[in-house]
Amino acid sequence: MRTFILALVVAACAAAVGHAQSAVRDRLPPDRLDVVSPSVRVLGTPGNLTIRQAPCRTLPMDGVRRRIIDLAVQEWGFFGFTVVDQTAVEISTDQRSSQRRRRPRLSPSESARVAGSIAGYWTVTPEGGWILDAQNEIWQGPGGLAARWRYPWSAAFISWVMCEGGLGDTSQFRRAVAHHAYIDQAIRARDAGAVRAAFTAYDIGDASIVPGDLLCSARRPAYRSIAERRLQMGDGARTHCDIVVKLDAPRSRILAVGGNVRGAVSLKLLRAARAPGQYLRPVDGALFAHLKLRAEPIEQDALDRSPTMRALACDFGLQVIDRLAAANVAALADSPSRC
Repeated sequence: MRTFILALVVAACAAAVGHAQSAVRDRLPPDRLDVVSPSVRVLGTPGNLTIRQAPCRTLPMDGVRRRIIDLAVQEWGFFGFTVVDQTAVEISTDQRSSQRRRRPRLSPSESARVAGSIAGYWTVTPEGGWILDAQNEIWQGPGGLAARWRYPWSAAFISWVMCEGGLGDTSQFRRAVAHHAYIDQAIRARDAGAVRAAFTAYDIGDASIVPGDLLCSARRPAYRSIAERRLQMGDGARTHCDIVVKLDAPRSRILAVGGNVRGAVSLKLLRAARAPGQYLRPVDGALFAHLKLRAEPIEQDALDRSPTMRALACDFGLQVIDRLAAANVAALADSPSRC
C-alpha cells in the first residue's frame, strides 16, 4: 500500500500559475456549495471547545445522493487531498492491523487547523458532548495540540455528512460514534424492520454499487457477510465505512472517501473486478457490507463532477488537469469550459 498527497501535485501547479496551495484546501463559498461548515458547530479553541447546537438538514431524497458525494469530496479537499492507494499490492490481515496500530500523527499546526472540523463531526452524534470534553482534557495535557484524538472519528465523519447531506431524521440515518449502529439500521431496513431508513444492507456483489453508497469492513469480529452481523445485531463491533464517490471500471477500481483514514479525510483507491454478467465489486476481503442508498443512481464519475473538483480545475486550469490525470484520480476533461 502506498500513500501520496495530491496536494503536492496541486502545489506544483500553483507555483506554475501563481496560486497559493491554501486556496485548494479552502471550503467553497455557499453560492457554490451550500454547507454549514463542521467547525461552525463548535465554539472556542482546542482545549476549551464547546458545542454550538445546530440542526441537521432534512432534504428530498432526489438530491441527497449527489449532496453526500459533494460534501465528502469537499472535506477530502479540506484535509489536503490525501490518497490511499490499495490497488498496488495485496496486503495481509496482519499487515493491515499493524498499519492501523501505527496511526500517523498530524503536525501541531495541521492538528490545530482541522481540530474544529473534527470536533464539529462529533457534535452531530448523541455522544459528542462527552467525547469533546475528553478530548479537551487531552489537549490540555503534555501532548498539547499534537495529541491524537482519543476516540476514532470515522463514524462521526459519516454521521456529519449524512446530517448535512439531508438525512437529518435519525429514522433515516442513525448518527453515532460507531459505524455498526447505522449498519444495523440498514440490515433492519433489508429485513423490513426499518422502513424509513435511507440505506439498505447487502452482501458485497449482491447489488450494483453507485456513488453515494457505503462500503463497510469489520475487524473485530471479522464479518464476512450480513448474515454474520445479523447474529450479533446491537453488539459492539470494530467497523469502518467509506462513501463511494467514483466507479472506475477501465482501471478495475472503486474510489471511496472516509474519515480518520491515515489521520485525515482521505480518498481510497480500492481494487475491484467484474465477472461477466455481474456488478463491479471490490475484491478486498475485509469488506462485508454494501449499504445502498434508497435514491436514484447518478453518474459513475460523480467525483469528477463535484463542485470541489470543478473549482480545482477552474482555479488552476489545464495544468492541474494533466497532473490529476497522471495521478489517475479524476478526468475533469470538460471542467474549465464550465467555470
